[in-house]
Amino acid sequence: MKNITVIGAGLVGSLLSIYLAKRGHKVQIFERRPDMRKEKIIAGRSINLALSDRGWKGLEGVGIADEIRKIAIPMHGRMIHDIEGKTNFQPYGKEGQAIYSVSRGDLNKRLMDLAEQQNGTQIFFNQRCVDVDLEKATATFADENGNTTKNTSDMIFGTDGAYSELRHRMMFTDRFDYSQDYLKEGYKELNIPPAENGGWRMEKNALHIWPRGKFMLIALPNFDGSFTCTLFFPFEGEYSFSSLDTKEKMLSFFNKTFPDAVELMPTLEHDYFHNPTSSLAIMRCFPWSYKDKAMLLGDAAHAIVPFYGQGMNCGFEDCTVLQQIMEQESDWETIFKKAESSRKPNSDAIAELALQNFIEMRDLVSDEKFVLRKKIEAKLSAEFPYKWLPLYSMVTFSDIPYSTAWNEGKRQDTVMQKVMEIPEIEKIWNTEEGFKQIAKTALG
Repeated sequence: MKNITVIGAGLVGSLLSIYLAKRGHKVQIFERRPDMRKEKIIAGRSINLALSDRGWKGLEGVGIADEIRKIAIPMHGRMIHDIEGKTNFQPYGKEGQAIYSVSRGDLNKRLMDLAEQQNGTQIFFNQRCVDVDLEKATATFADENGNTTKNTSDMIFGTDGAYSELRHRMMFTDRFDYSQDYLKEGYKELNIPPAENGGWRMEKNALHIWPRGKFMLIALPNFDGSFTCTLFFPFEGEYSFSSLDTKEKMLSFFNKTFPDAVELMPTLEHDYFHNPTSSLAIMRCFPWSYKDKAMLLGDAAHAIVPFYGQGMNCGFEDCTVLQQIMEQESDWETIFKKAESSRKPNSDAIAELALQNFIEMRDLVSDEKFVLRKKIEAKLSAEFPYKWLPLYSMVTFSDIPYSTAWNEGKRQDTVMQKVMEIPEIEKIWNTEEGFKQIAKTALG
């Protein structure tokens, strides 16, 4: 049995602590925020998650997947809203496949409850990590009054997010690589309230997207009938957060650009000017561990942008992969090295895929040729399931390594470019002879 410190009681930290405690280790979690089970969640930052297969696998491993399914809303595809308010539904995968909208807060609370029930795990709140001694595995924490305490254990896990204090300390070790890249776009949370009867004002089983080229609005359903909307928008420029600085400018822009959404957003003005504008960044580092004393997981190791809905799913997969390695190995330095070697190429791959998907969601989902290509890929997958699995399905509806999916996606892209060059493809793709030609081009 090891005495283990986990910094951060968010989704990944709470799940990780459960896996560790189930193996008989004594775990203490230190969280900088108050206990969200007692404090109201601060509005203005996205509280939605898109759970997919990798995330469900993590929850199944600790026995709460069925419980979370009761409060999760399946989204079977994208509902595209054009500038005239017309909609077009694009399924994500095969019939029955879906990603699930679930409350971040509800899931985190349940994971913390379960963590505390496992082998005496303790969670200490209002404890901000201010320093780490890697050699001694000692972490120093400060409370809201500035009083500090030191906690020494056998090892420390840093699941304290994109601005991890443990990672900051590891940056001063030899040959530690770190990079961060910010997008030109930021995001702001907006809201569509429930209908008067408590239902949903739009199709609830879809992720709604208003793609507009350089920016977009999305909306995910909540269990109470509301939708959490997120505006992804440039910080600077003609149409940007900096330019829409008055009520008149903002409302004029929204009425022209997202007319059908504005009709459903009675608190738009308040939400736009009172909710924070947040940045989007990709953070990479390596190694993720220090000897047998410390390891980073989740956003602390690999913060990504949210456009594939895989940030939390990827973090949960960190936990399940670590669990698999712990079942095979007993030496902790070996466990750490195997885990980081396995996860690093995959976290790098999903970071690139998430950026790629931003362009797809923002620019391409309303393009007729792109939509046709997706239909052709879906038909290839339906007719030849063992020869063609679309990239989105590999990422979202399987546990195929992200790096494998990325490489296969690049190969498929090359193939599909040739398919789309077939003469009169838009007329013949759904005919018997036309599809034979497509299959020969795509599959050889």
